[in-house]
Amino acid sequence: MQKKILWMGLAIMLASSLQVNAQEAKQDMAYKRWFVGSTFLMLGNFIPNDENPPGYIQINAGYRISPKDVIQFRFKRSQYAWPLGIPFGPDFDAPGLNYPGHARILAPQIGYQRFWWKGVYTSVYVLNAFEKYMDENKKKIGNGFTLYTDFYLGYQFEFFKGRFFFEPAIGISYWPLRTGVPDSFKAVEQKWNNYFIQPGLDFGFKF
Repeated sequence: MQKKILWMGLAIMLASSLQVNAQEAKQDMAYKRWFVGSTFLMLGNFIPNDENPPGYIQINAGYRISPKDVIQFRFKRSQYAWPLGIPFGPDFDAPGLNYPGHARILAPQIGYQRFWWKGVYTSVYVLNAFEKYMDENKKKIGNGFTLYTDFYLGYQFEFFKGRFFFEPAIGISYWPLRTGVPDSFKAVEQKWNNYFIQPGLDFGFKF
């Protein structure tokens, strides 16, 4: 009798375990979604700025490998004429504080995003920026490379049954490696830090 009870108990435990595993597998499959998106920061391209137009483009693509883990790829292109470490405020893009020219960047990026509670997440990205430096006459004066690491804390809001999302965040960008910067550009940026606090306003579509 005791053996029968033992075997029945083991069978119930095994069945329960298989059911839980099936539910978890089903849940994981529901979260294994590709997504594409961009950022609302591109709206800055529509702000009139004849001297330093940003020409900012960002494309995001990623895969949610589990309910809490996301691998993401980004591609950025932009143009800037101000020192990277200069903070938002009266000094940003102010006369006399900008570069004697501008830089253009092409930057592929890979990142990892972790969801902790509901829509709260943290993320880390590594960005390789290939830069072309132009003087005030728009003549090329050099090429450079900057390695960025970006860290974000944000929240993901979902809409239309989770198909669309919006991720407001606060982040910090830090560049431990920067090479090929022309001396005239270095003279302007040496007074500023090698990090920058910035917002994140990504959005996207899951499929």
